[in-house]
Amino acid sequence: MARVTVEDCIDKVENRFDLVLLASHRARQISQGEQITIDRDNDKNPVVALREIADETLSPGDLKEALIHSLQKHVEVDEPEADVPAIPEQPAAQEAVDVQPPEEEATSFDRMSEEELLAGIEGLVPPEKSDDF
Repeated sequence: MARVTVEDCIDKVENRFDLVLLASHRARQISQGEQITIDRDNDKNPVVALREIADETLSPGDLKEALIHSLQKHVEVDEPEADVPAIPEQPAAQEAVDVQPPEEEATSFDRMSEEELLAGIEGLVPPEKSDDF
């Protein structure tokens, strides 16, 4: 079994932290059933991932894109824009109409005098005290 070291992979992926991220992502892919591109030689998934990176059977750019895609929660899809504008044009400022709701739909508020408010507060019962606090 050939030993894989960071020095074998560092010329393919220059940043050691990126190398760890890419190799761990590839090892997870292998664990989930992805096909490996080299002979396993009784190696574990992280070693196989490092050997794939060192032997350049996988592109580090492709691995990085797959890692980013796996971490995205919302994927934007590029769709061609239609020739027709999606938003209708707004009327000019001079032609703008002030729209108000009809009188029967207007929001009404109940008015309460100070005496009624105090009487309501006096009628409230305080919560019972418990020893849980």
